[in-house]
Amino acid sequence: MKVAIGGPLKVAFRPWVEGLENIPAEGAAILASNHLSFSDSFFLPAVLDRKVTFIAKAEYFTTPGVKGRLTAAFFKGVGQLPVDRSGGRGAGEAAIRSGIQVLESGELFGIYPEGTRSPDGRLYRGKPGGLARVALATGAPVIPVAMIDTEKIQPPGKVMPKLMRPGIRIGAPLDFSRYQGMEHDRFVLRALTDEVMYEIMKLSGQEYVDMYATAAKRQIADAAKAEKDAEKAAKAALARAEKAEKAERDARAQTESSGS
Repeated sequence: MKVAIGGPLKVAFRPWVEGLENIPAEGAAILASNHLSFSDSFFLPAVLDRKVTFIAKAEYFTTPGVKGRLTAAFFKGVGQLPVDRSGGRGAGEAAIRSGIQVLESGELFGIYPEGTRSPDGRLYRGKPGGLARVALATGAPVIPVAMIDTEKIQPPGKVMPKLMRPGIRIGAPLDFSRYQGMEHDRFVLRALTDEVMYEIMKLSGQEYVDMYATAAKRQIADAAKAEKDAEKAAKAALARAEKAEKAERDARAQTESSGS
């Protein structure tokens, strides 16, 4: 997949990279990245010599038919692990176990602390569960990563990607051994996650928003719905006004005709 996918990506988009020396040549490490685009999970592995394993929703691996099998083969080939995200807390535990298994095998594990793609290009608050618990359970160093401009390559609603150079900045590894054995302390989980997000913010230059991206997406969706409803109501009111005006004109015309 590095040849079939990574090679063409590098040739077509020519991503620039800073900080490659911060990726260890061997051994376990967590790559904690901001999340701007679906393509983040392809550009980052494409520029590294080592394999990076991410988690992906199970639907990518279970869709029936030829297309479903091809999709499953593709995601397995690029190092994605299936996780059923429909089970709430159980889904989160499954993701954590998957991350621990990858790291215990001495591999690189990629994770997006925001939990979902940024809806507007800003950096959102990191979720304290997955990243912090995996880091403390394994003792693996956390390497902050900033994806730059990947959201501009294929904005929502665009079918064809735009040929431009995205960037990747890789920061120095962060050691959280001082928190070892404290993975059940929610204040420690929060502090660790916030420290990683601060490093990502410095690397990316993004504006930081102290709320979860999922909540921001709900707000944006609610605002869009409210705007759509208001537009619909305005059109309905205009239609009623035009209908009333027409009725008034017809009545006036009929009165004038009767008077004549």
